[in-house]
Amino acid sequence: MPMLREAAADLRAEARRTNERRLLVLAGERTAGHRAAEAAISAGGISRESVVAVGSGDGTHFETVPVTRTDSILGTTQAAIVLDCHEACRPNALGRMVGAVDGGGLLVLVVPPLDEWAHRRDDFDEYLAVPPATVEDVDGRFRTRIVRTLRQHRGIAVYDVDAQALQDNGLTDPAPRPAPPPIEVPAGSDFPSAAYDACLTRDQADALRSLEALSTDENGVVIEADRGRGKSSVAGLAAGSFAVAGEDVLVTAPSYRSARAVFARANELCSTLDMLSNDEGESGARVLRTAAGGRVRFERPPAAATLPDSPDVVLVDEAAALPVRVLESFLEAPRVAFTTTVHGYEGAGRGFDVRFRDRLAASEHTVHDVHMGEPIRYAPGDPVEVWAFRALLLDARGAVDPLVSDATPTEASYRALSADELVADEHLLRETFGLLVAAHYRTEPNDLARLLDAPNISVRALLVDGHVVSVALLSREGGLDAETRSAVYEGSRIRGNMIPDVLMSQLRDEAAGEPVGVRVMRIATHAAARNRGFGSRLLAEIRSDVEGVDWLGTGYGATPQLLRFWARNGYGAIHLSTTRNETSGEYSVVMLDPLTDAGERLHARHASWFAARVGHQMHDVLRDVDPDVVRAVLRAVDADPPMDLSRRQWRLVVGAAYGPALYSADPGPFSRLAITHLVSGDPGVLTPREERLLVCKVLQGHSVETVANRLDYPGTSAAMRALGDAYRPLVDAYAPSDVLDERDRYGS
Repeated sequence: MPMLREAAADLRAEARRTNERRLLVLAGERTAGHRAAEAAISAGGISRESVVAVGSGDGTHFETVPVTRTDSILGTTQAAIVLDCHEACRPNALGRMVGAVDGGGLLVLVVPPLDEWAHRRDDFDEYLAVPPATVEDVDGRFRTRIVRTLRQHRGIAVYDVDAQALQDNGLTDPAPRPAPPPIEVPAGSDFPSAAYDACLTRDQADALRSLEALSTDENGVVIEADRGRGKSSVAGLAAGSFAVAGEDVLVTAPSYRSARAVFARANELCSTLDMLSNDEGESGARVLRTAAGGRVRFERPPAAATLPDSPDVVLVDEAAALPVRVLESFLEAPRVAFTTTVHGYEGAGRGFDVRFRDRLAASEHTVHDVHMGEPIRYAPGDPVEVWAFRALLLDARGAVDPLVSDATPTEASYRALSADELVADEHLLRETFGLLVAAHYRTEPNDLARLLDAPNISVRALLVDGHVVSVALLSREGGLDAETRSAVYEGSRIRGNMIPDVLMSQLRDEAAGEPVGVRVMRIATHAAARNRGFGSRLLAEIRSDVEGVDWLGTGYGATPQLLRFWARNGYGAIHLSTTRNETSGEYSVVMLDPLTDAGERLHARHASWFAARVGHQMHDVLRDVDPDVVRAVLRAVDADPPMDLSRRQWRLVVGAAYGPALYSADPGPFSRLAITHLVSGDPGVLTPREERLLVCKVLQGHSVETVANRLDYPGTSAAMRALGDAYRPLVDAYAPSDVLDERDRYGS
């Protein structure tokens, strides 16, 4: 393979000279591709110890990582990575591996013949083929896109291993770059000079300087950057600096893996300063202690949001991947920093801006904004990064604000956007995917492939002057055969059928998988056009448009605002998860909008079952759900819960409301009356505070001390008097006439 060896040597030499990466595509038969990868790595002068092979590793002698475990390579850098795409072309793996190659390194893709690749089916296609679809129903549009961009972009060499022919040498012949200016420690710095010495770019040093603002209270810092700019590392240098000064630093992120760079840099700085003093056996723990009594510790977002042990400084890494409700909790900290990825699948910086910036601006913190643009591991303008951003749409955004800022729902046109239309129109695809990115706290490259190739996925949108203003991603679910339904009921999991899976496996309704439904996976409206009715108009159009469907549904992290939105649009709550999402800290709600008799029967029985069980759950697994979420969920239940109180029980309720009887004598009837009111009663009968009182005390069974404190009553006696007063209008509204004489006995 002399031609390949020469091309690989030239490619590697140019990569090293420019501190950029280069991509080498080895297309053809798999074994030949692996042999070619060995030859190319050797010709490039890269030692085997500096190479990771992702895939089966057949035919190579490199360290091998399964394609399903590429997350283990995140946060590392390699001189070269060989990614085998024959068994599966997994977009997430591709995105991760691009970011793990160091400047001067090579990313090597071992792929089928380029002209055939899109038409082959692999393990990832099996993943996209959710029941009842089969792999034959999956398309190859995503791989068509990958092949097209590989052929179009600079810095990408293509070698046909079957014909042993070089189709593109990938050389760019760039002009020389001037050396960057040296990094200096700023005058009057509060942080150790060693922290600045550890910075690799001017951007890092500037960001570190901004983080010094957290030395005093009522300051906040926001660091935004693309992937690979070292924002987590600079957060770690700041964390270590505070810890060696004796301060307590709380670090949180969607997962500890996401925060590893923070702890690695903090550990290195403390070691350099000879201040590390972890107890024996704590080296692998998620806490770092210093000789000055400071520490850096990690907590998952839901726990960190409570600000345990009142930390001095809070650092929120990958903040765009967390819900606003959780982010708001951190504003209670005196000093807080948020780092967020602008582009990439860790989270969308635009979503962070849209959802959280106004809360941050309204807080008591003086906000210091930092943007980091200079890459750490490779030079700016790196062609492999440019290709990855284009191919995987890591930088997708909606239309610029002025194009949609004056749009109204009445002038919008409703369209079903086919996958063929999206893949053929880059502008339309970028606007569509950009809105979906902003709508969800974690959008991955896999989602792009799902959008283009999955047989159960479809897209509906509202457009104004050709620009996407509102978009919905839909998933067809249900319609499962008896054998599949039986397997799920008996414990098997089923991909891509979220609502039927919950109803069959958790709620023990085997027949729930038979009706056909469409789940609204995501719905997003452009930030410049929100709160004008676009989302409601889009849902109404979808309801009129879908055919052969028994129900529309959705599932999401429950908040009062979202619950009201979906309920206004005809969706009824049928289930609330019994555990919080580990990242968002929210309970998930499932809602249905029935379209046919079969859908109505499904909805009716689950709404009824939910209303019947939720009171018991509130005393147990749902005891810590926010009262306003409970109120909104129950208001969204379309059912008439039975209120079968005996005459004696009614006398107890009436006596507690109007006379000397005690709630504690038998809380059961009070709970059933509260459920009836919150599910099917007139919302105007009680004030929101009174309804929260019913939720906290009667349904969730919190102590009267907890209730008084949480709802701001002056004391426990006042809280219990308020409870009795709240039941008076309920007695008047719901009590049968033959027990109202009990009320009249007390002169009320």
